[in-house]
Amino acid sequence: MPQSFTRIEVNISLIAGARPNFMKIAPLIPAFREHGLKTRLIHTGQHYDAKMSDAFFEELRIPLPDVNLGVGSGSHVAQISQVMSLLERDFNAVRPQAVVVVGDVNSTLAGALTAVKMNIPVAHVEAGLRSFDRTMPEETNRILTDAISTWLFTTELEADENLLREGISSDKIHMAGNVMIDTLLGNIDRARGTGICRQLGVQKGQYAVLTLHRPSNVDSPERFEQILRAVHELSQRMPVVFPLHPRTRGRLSEFGFGNRNDLNGYTPIEPLGYLSMLGLLADARIALTDSGGIQEETTVLGVPCLTLRENTERPITITHGTNRLVGWRTDDILAALEQALQPASAQRQVPENWDGHAAPRIAAVLAGDLG
Repeated sequence: MPQSFTRIEVNISLIAGARPNFMKIAPLIPAFREHGLKTRLIHTGQHYDAKMSDAFFEELRIPLPDVNLGVGSGSHVAQISQVMSLLERDFNAVRPQAVVVVGDVNSTLAGALTAVKMNIPVAHVEAGLRSFDRTMPEETNRILTDAISTWLFTTELEADENLLREGISSDKIHMAGNVMIDTLLGNIDRARGTGICRQLGVQKGQYAVLTLHRPSNVDSPERFEQILRAVHELSQRMPVVFPLHPRTRGRLSEFGFGNRNDLNGYTPIEPLGYLSMLGLLADARIALTDSGGIQEETTVLGVPCLTLRENTERPITITHGTNRLVGWRTDDILAALEQALQPASAQRQVPENWDGHAAPRIAAVLAGDLG
């Protein structure tokens, strides 16, 4: 008669705090459960707007957080210090055996620092990504989090190489794949069923999607104006749907760009939930963005993408995917648009392990090491 074993429950605290985190934790929770890992979900409240936070829990069927720290807005230092102080109390009350952080936001670094200071091992999901631009706050968060983590789960081989170059031991690095793509593949049918194109009055494959939120773009009147000039030219050829991040909406008003007929050819809409945004992106002719996540999503969806930045921490979306790095100058954007809109210009090769099974690979490693 086969011997039976008692399943060991391991207490993992999983930290999330901002919109990009939610798509990454969604597949991790069921994968941990299937591997016998007991998860405690802590929402730091770094994104406190319901459209940027609460709706994602509902749409992605993420369990309600066990704890919501409610830190809200503030400077980078204020957010990180407040999250650390509140997490210390929580970790003292419910001592986890490991802490899992995802991505590169302030909550990621705060969770990792708190855990390490309390001698709790850290797993970083989406480790090793580098833009090599130290002016980006996310770059600092990535480097510091990776330096103190016990498990580093990467999305691509170049991330492995970055970590090895920084002196991180190879036995800590696991090329698990991309949990964002787990979420995309698990929800693409629901996303296409939202009817978002019909609601917005656009035709499949005949519109562009624009997203902007990075301070380097929207806080600079020069850069923001140059981008909007190119967008205005594009809007003469097809509708441009522009979900407005709160920061971006504020800068449009502050700089007076929203009232200028030479800059406002786009269709502004409120921020969308995950399913509607994915559905809008999946049926777009092209995307223009400064978001890291959209670079990854368009690579899998086969939608041409112009990244309005001078660097990217996701180079595989260029070498394998549909992404082009074009910067912020009007002429550069327009030239790239001409190339990207050519028939069959988006040649797609889905990167290794971007197959919808990254979360189970991560869970298997943690279950084996902790169990």
